Amino acid sequence: MALHRLTTITIGVPNVAETAAYYTEFGLTPCGEADFTTVDGGEQLRIVNAPTRRLVELGVGADDPDDLHRIASRLAGLGAAHTLDDQQLTTTDPGTAVKVVITPSERITREPAPAPTYNGPGRTERVDARAQAVLRATPVQPRKLGHVVLGSTDHEASHRFFTDGLGFKVSDEAPGVAAFLRCSSDHHNVLLQPAPVRFLHHTSWEVEDVDEIGRGAHRMLEGHPERHIWGLGRHHIGSNFFWYLKDPAGNFSEYYSDLDCILDDAVWKPEAFDDMRMIYNWGPPVPASFIAPDDLAALMTGMHNT
Repeated sequence: MALHRLTTITIGVPNVAETAAYYTEFGLTPCGEADFTTVDGGEQLRIVNAPTRRLVELGVGADDPDDLHRIASRLAGLGAAHTLDDQQLTTTDPGTAVKVVITPSERITREPAPAPTYNGPGRTERVDARAQAVLRATPVQPRKLGHVVLGSTDHEASHRFFTDGLGFKVSDEAPGVAAFLRCSSDHHNVLLQPAPVRFLHHTSWEVEDVDEIGRGAHRMLEGHPERHIWGLGRHHIGSNFFWYLKDPAGNFSEYYSDLDCILDDAVWKPEAFDDMRMIYNWGPPVPASFIAPDDLAALMTGMHNT
């Protein structure tokens, strides 16, 4: 696959300073007033002023300039407007109104981390020592941006744009509800869902393991119980552990770990799900505000007035 990762996102919010403070506490590293880096992904988040919360821009990494020209040819076949030079391709998804910028970018390379040592029935791997996870004292820091979930007012058009136009691949689908699309070996990098208004449902940030999810969420909720949305749990589609929190603008942010990895398209078989397994395998009941965020009606009014 010529595409290989999400490089960066730009989120628009009406309260930049307050939202930036949240993501600093979330574990991203500030590299400006409202720009942030992750451990492995470099600069991956920018927060800008906007009348209502939304994803303004999505960056995608390609291997080389030739990839941009091939993508431009496919976009032209769809009749999708775009601009192109050897440094970047810029276009806009008609269903979400998100500007997508594709640039030649380095792939993320990481040294293998030591496997955690878990004791279990008939398996004693850690002897005469406490689990390292309970001894961790450093703040949780996301390793990279994993995926974004977008509400589209034209789900079919967005699906064509990302797959037939940009070259994303379908990992799994819940027909009429969600499409899980990837531009890397991660199970999904963009999730599209039909919605009455274009909006950002959540951003998702990879951490080391399930203990880091718990530690990160626990710290974020100290003194701020209103930030809690849903977790701890494990999704069925994608298989990842999750915990969802809410930033001051109303966007959900997810800590995740242990996501499915797809290296061989011939081996992975996309499935179509039509039951609650698509939402989660185990965890607390799904809150209504996760399915339909509380500010959805306000977003519809705000979007119509901008």
